[in-house]
Amino acid sequence: MQALSTPYWRGLLHPLNLAGLLTWLAVASTLRFGPDALVPWRWACALLFLAAFLAATVYDRPSWQRSLLLVIEAAAALGLVRVAAVSGVAPALLVMLAAQVASSWAPRTALPLMLVVNIGMYLVLHGVHEHPLLVVLIFAGFQAFAMLTTHYARSAEQARDRLALVNADLLATRALLAESSRDAERLRLSRDLHDVAGHKLTALRLQLRALAGRTDALPELALCEQLSAELLGDLRAVVQRLRDSGQLDMDTALHALAAPLPRPRLQLHRDDGVHIADTAKAETLLRCVQEALTNSARHSDAKVLHVHLQQADGSLSLTLEDDGQLRGPPRAGNGLTGMRERVDEQGGSLQLLRAASGALQIRVELPA
Repeated sequence: MQALSTPYWRGLLHPLNLAGLLTWLAVASTLRFGPDALVPWRWACALLFLAAFLAATVYDRPSWQRSLLLVIEAAAALGLVRVAAVSGVAPALLVMLAAQVASSWAPRTALPLMLVVNIGMYLVLHGVHEHPLLVVLIFAGFQAFAMLTTHYARSAEQARDRLALVNADLLATRALLAESSRDAERLRLSRDLHDVAGHKLTALRLQLRALAGRTDALPELALCEQLSAELLGDLRAVVQRLRDSGQLDMDTALHALAAPLPRPRLQLHRDDGVHIADTAKAETLLRCVQEALTNSARHSDAKVLHVHLQQADGSLSLTLEDDGQLRGPPRAGNGLTGMRERVDEQGGSLQLLRAASGALQIRVELPA
């Protein structure tokens, strides 16, 4: 129950939903006006509308359940317009409905739907109101304002989400490029030490050894030959350490990728033996995690994305699983198809599975 309550209250406390609740309270305060015989019908329609409105706040994405609830809202609002025609305030509920319709569908779909609703309002007012067309036109203006406000608010939220994803991509790519640059610098330094200093030290050691072999050689020459041998050994050890440390810092890049997103939070589990020195493989793994984060943010209410990175038997293994729920069998959309293509280019394999928890699980295998 706790898992459902948090998203529900987050949706209910959205500013547009709070404005809708205030509108309903204003309409409810006028239900006492009019014939007393119709009071139960007025409250029945108003409460039915409120119940459907509150239930619709659970669904923040278009679905058949939300569509059914909006139809119930429309029927209840039109019924209230009919039985509360005296007050003339009941059509304000259709302004609430217009905002919800605009948040669920694109304008090319929302506008015809509200046109049908307004035709229905005209029909229910005809015969019980002196100027039904005037009432429809007045409230249609309020509906248009509510739809435009909701449409632009929705567009701004979508733009913000896209910007957050692009920013995350840039941060992760920057971290990966910075680490790649450091890796290239370590490799260059190790080569210079080996080629220049190592060559000259070797030549110096040979000269000292030749001098130490002469009968008139001083004891200090033998000591110099010994020190040069030790220095050459130390230099070779430094070069080897520089080469061994040339692996990309995937932890920093992955956390930079998830940092700008409000959810899900990235939980990284990386084995100590994982060693990634190939920038192309690191880029592929980075894009796989990025697509998994995008899917979890857009298509589920997941709070955490678990990322398991392992290396064994000459292969890199990446397992991605969130704590959301998969609706139906796993299917590959454009994003997952692009992920599979990236993995195939690196000679790897990708599997889409349904985890025991009901979440989507993505398994990637790449040659190490």
